[in-house]
Amino acid sequence: MIMKKIYKLIFLATTLFCIAGISNLQAVDGDKYKDVEIRTIKVCDGIYMLMGKGGNIGVSAGEDGVFLVDDQFAPLTEKIKTAIAGISDQPVRFLLNTHWHYDHTGGNENLGKDGVLIVAHDNVYKRMSKDSFIKAFNTTIPASPKAALPVITFNDTVTFRLNGEEIQVIYQHNAHTDGDSIVYFKEANVMHTGDIWFNGWYPFIDTSSEGSLDGVIRTVKHILTLVDGQTKIIPGHGELGDKKALQGYLEMLTTVRSRMLKLIDEGKTLEEIVALKPNADYDSTWGLAFLKPEQFIRILHDTLTR
Repeated sequence: MIMKKIYKLIFLATTLFCIAGISNLQAVDGDKYKDVEIRTIKVCDGIYMLMGKGGNIGVSAGEDGVFLVDDQFAPLTEKIKTAIAGISDQPVRFLLNTHWHYDHTGGNENLGKDGVLIVAHDNVYKRMSKDSFIKAFNTTIPASPKAALPVITFNDTVTFRLNGEEIQVIYQHNAHTDGDSIVYFKEANVMHTGDIWFNGWYPFIDTSSEGSLDGVIRTVKHILTLVDGQTKIIPGHGELGDKKALQGYLEMLTTVRSRMLKLIDEGKTLEEIVALKPNADYDSTWGLAFLKPEQFIRILHDTLTR
């Protein structure tokens, strides 16, 4: 009897300790985002871009409701909803995930519980449904809860017609990941690229999710055939851009690809290539944000030696 009471006390103490630990972790996680401000950029009538921490959010707002592209991190959901309320008093009806990464899907669970219909490519659902490993950061991302998962998935294209827009969502295979979509607001002439484009930054290419540099280059070339000089382009990260800026990005990617392949063909090891700093002329411009020059070199080598 005494032992049973002791076990109960131990169980209770352990449970309280775990709850306190979880609460502390949530508080620490929330602290990371408490000073984040959501910037609202008007792209054109009815189309907006929200910038905070994580992937850029696209917003179509009108009489048919609000259509979102991506949703950043979970602790920012209330701030994002406040920013949307400053644009429209209509409810958020649809959320389109451009790919599975948590800085673009972190708010899914919150919005899913609000009744927002989540849409993404088939591979986004597959990757979010299980634990996923990102080699570049040696990080395992746990499977998402049911409320965060896409309710509607597609394998090629899907089109939304609302707010006077034909919104074309087009799958791009094996680019940043194996589940990327670009989103074209046809009437407004606005493109959201997801993480195909990091405007002014070296891009992260998730080889663990079957992404590839060649796939990113192919997709950028495809986007350039769809846009014109007046198209406003929302990148996955970085400031609002245009066709000229995207062309500059393509030029950088093709140049660093050529340099890396030459060094690989010469038999240089990865460490020798890192020491050579082959992209020093680009590093001071493109290597000051998310990925540092050495990280980018290692990702380039990985994608080009697979």
